[in-house]
Formats: sequence, structure tokens, C-alpha cells
Amino acid sequence: MATIFTRIINGELPGRFVWKDGQSVGILTINPVTPGHVLVIPRKEIDHWEQIDTPTFTHLSDVSQKIGRAVKQAYDAPRMGLLIAGLEVPHLHIHVFPAWSEELFDLRAAETDPDPDVLDESARRIRASLRAMGYQENVPDEPAS
Repeated sequence: MATIFTRIINGELPGRFVWKDGQSVGILTINPVTPGHVLVIPRKEIDHWEQIDTPTFTHLSDVSQKIGRAVKQAYDAPRMGLLIAGLEVPHLHIHVFPAWSEELFDLRAAETDPDPDVLDESARRIRASLRAMGYQENVPDEPAS
């Protein structure tokens, strides 16, 4: 059975995409530790991060860094967080988020009922930042209202 991330990637479930390419996507998580929290996900289902092939892991790292720079710019964050947890969904994903304190590195503190308008605004800000950095070809159009 397809993971929830595969279903989002395939358009079966909604997602707030900020990045799309042939190997990966970046979507806002529905449980952010802070506004601007993005998940970088390979299109291929990989359960454990240590099982990923080196070229794909390198690509995910590159995309995470690009998104991280854009999020840092969009939120004027002093630092960026990056985590691979992998316990909640059996599909590798990298958490990229603006960080103002070490407490934000505890995913148990994530919001469970975030305001959809805040998530939409986060997606807009990150897409605009990525476009300004020259990544237009990987930034999806904003969904119709």
C-alpha cells in the first residue's frame, strides 16, 4: 500500500508543495514545529534513510539545503534545523525548519492543529523566496483559490 507521502506526491491527497523535481518534492508539514517547516521527500518510497542510494541522498541533501536557504531568508531565522526522524511514516523524509532555539528540535512539540491560513502563507513565502533565488523551474504554481 502506498504511503501517505506517495499519495500526496501523486495528487491523491492535498499538499502544500514548495518544490518539485524528478526525484523529490518539498511540502509543508501539517504538524510544524514552527511556521516554515518543510519536509523534503524522495518520490521513491524508501523506509529507512540508511537504505537510500548515495546519488539520491546527495540530491535530497542538495534540495534540503536550497529549501533551507529559502526558508531562512523568508523567516529571517538565525539558524536552520534539519532532522531525519522516520518513525511516524515509513517513507524517508527530511525535516527542514527555521530554528530560534534547541527546543524546536523536539518533534513531539509540533503543532497538531495548525491554522490552514498560516500554512498557506508559509508556502507562499517559501515559494517566493525560492523563485527569488532562481529556482523557478522547481517551484510549483500556487494552487487556485
